[in-house]
Amino acid sequence: MIELDDYQQDAIDRLKNGSILYADVGTGKSRTALGYFLFKECEGSINKSTGYISIKKPKDLYIITTAKKRDDKEWEKEMTPFLFDNDHVTVDSWNNIKKYQNVYGSFFIFDEQRLVGSGAWVKAFYKIANKNHWILLTATPGDAWKDYIPVFVANRFYKNKTDFERQHCVFKRFSKYPQIERYIGNRILSEHRDQILVRMSKELTTNRNHIYLNCMYNKDKYRLVSKDHWDVFDNKPIEETGKMCYLMRKVVNSDLSRLNQLMTILEEHKRTIIFYNFTYELEMIRDLMKQIDLKYAEWNGQKHERLPEGDRWCYIVQYTAGAEGWECTSTDTIIFFSQNYSYKILTQSEGRIDRRNTPYKNLYYYHLISNAPIDKGILRSLKCKKDFNEKSFLGR
Repeated sequence: MIELDDYQQDAIDRLKNGSILYADVGTGKSRTALGYFLFKECEGSINKSTGYISIKKPKDLYIITTAKKRDDKEWEKEMTPFLFDNDHVTVDSWNNIKKYQNVYGSFFIFDEQRLVGSGAWVKAFYKIANKNHWILLTATPGDAWKDYIPVFVANRFYKNKTDFERQHCVFKRFSKYPQIERYIGNRILSEHRDQILVRMSKELTTNRNHIYLNCMYNKDKYRLVSKDHWDVFDNKPIEETGKMCYLMRKVVNSDLSRLNQLMTILEEHKRTIIFYNFTYELEMIRDLMKQIDLKYAEWNGQKHERLPEGDRWCYIVQYTAGAEGWECTSTDTIIFFSQNYSYKILTQSEGRIDRRNTPYKNLYYYHLISNAPIDKGILRSLKCKKDFNEKSFLGR
C-alpha cells in the first residue's frame, strides 16, 4: 500500500516538470518523486477499497542516481508499493548518463544531483531534459548562483552558460583564470529559483544533539609543518604546497587524545557509526576496536560490508565512500572522528540516522575537534554552510 505523509503530498502538488525537490536527508524524497511520477506524470489513481492502481498515461521511468544506491537497489525497495512494471523502469548511475541522452518521451528522476560546470554529464543532461520530463532531487541546493546554471538552462531561462554569465556575472579583472567577483540581477535570479525549487519539510520528530569534544594536538609538530614547511612524518622538507594541509591535518587527527575521546563515547553508546577521512585514521580506529574487542564493520573504497548486528558494534565509514545512499535505524549515534571539507558531505553523513522511520527521538552527533588553526578553520566554514578552501586558508 502506498503511504504518503501530508507534507509529501503537498510537495507532489507543487512539483512540475523541471523542478528541484529540495528536502533534508530522511524526509522521503524518493517516495515523493515516485508519487509525483505516478499521480501527475502518468495520471495514476488508487482505488481506496481494493488498493488497485490504474494508470491513464504510462511512461518509461529512468532514475539516475549514485552508483552505491544503484548497486544496493535502494530505489527498487522504494518502488515496491507502487507496483511499477520493471520492464519500463531503468535505474543507473551518473557515470552512465550519456547512455540515455537519446531517450525520448519518458520521465527522468535525477537523484543526488551531480550537475556542475559544463562537462559531459551536463551536456547529456541538456539533451535528456530537452526531450523528456524530469525532476531533480537534492538535500543541498546550490551555494552560489553558478550552481543553478544547468537547471536554469534546462528550464530555458537562458540559452546556455555563456548567456547566463553575460547577464549576471561580473568577473575579477586581474585573475589568472575566470573568477566570479559578484552577481548582478539577483532579483531575477531569485525569481527563477523560486519557480523551480520546491522545498519539502516534515514536522520534526527527532532532536539533533551536536556535541563538540575537544582534542589535543602536538603544537610543536604543527608549527614545524605550518611555519617551517617540514614533513614531521617522513623527516624531510615539504616540496609540494598541496601537501601542507594534509600534513597539518595528520598532526591533528592522529593525536592519541582522539582515541581517548572515542573510548569515552563508546562506553556510553553501545552502537555507533564513525565517519573518518584518511587511511591512517582507519588504522587507528581498527586497532582500538581490536583492543577493546568490539565488533565492527567497514565501508570504504576497499570494503563494502553491511551494518553489524547485535547489542554492541561500530560501523566505520569513510566520508567519500559512504556519506549517502544508505540508512541506519538501529543506532542513534554518529561520531565524526575528523572533519570533512564539504558541507554537503557533512549534511549527507548526518542524515544516515535521521530517517523517517527511526525509532529514536534524540540523535547524537559527536564532533572531535582540536584548537588547531586548521580544525577551527574547517569548523568555521561548515558552520557557515560553506566548504573549506585550502588556498584561502593558506593565503594563496
